[in-house]
Amino acid sequence: MFGMGWPEIGLILVVALLLFGPEKLPELAKQAGGFVRTVRRMADNAKNDLGREMGEDFSGINLRDLDPREIVRRNFLDEDDTTPAATKETRILRPGEKPPFDSEAT
Repeated sequence: MFGMGWPEIGLILVVALLLFGPEKLPELAKQAGGFVRTVRRMADNAKNDLGREMGEDFSGINLRDLDPREIVRRNFLDEDDTTPAATKETRILRPGEKPPFDSEAT
């Protein structure tokens, strides 16, 4: 969760307990839970509005599909069986060795 392990979460809880005391901590946890629920509800509403505005063709679209990093990862970085074997082969260049150059590609 956010790159934190159990020791970090425990430390945050101990510091929160020392700062706010055991009386106010349950109330703060309740407020934090309400905030998370509100943010999730807002995100779901925005997702539904986006799907409704884009029409029937895009109703099943996932928001992750619109992320440019995901598009690049899916289309360029994933290798599948349709990729020619020549592009799958890689080798490490020796020191001083020049990389292959394609004059038509530049």
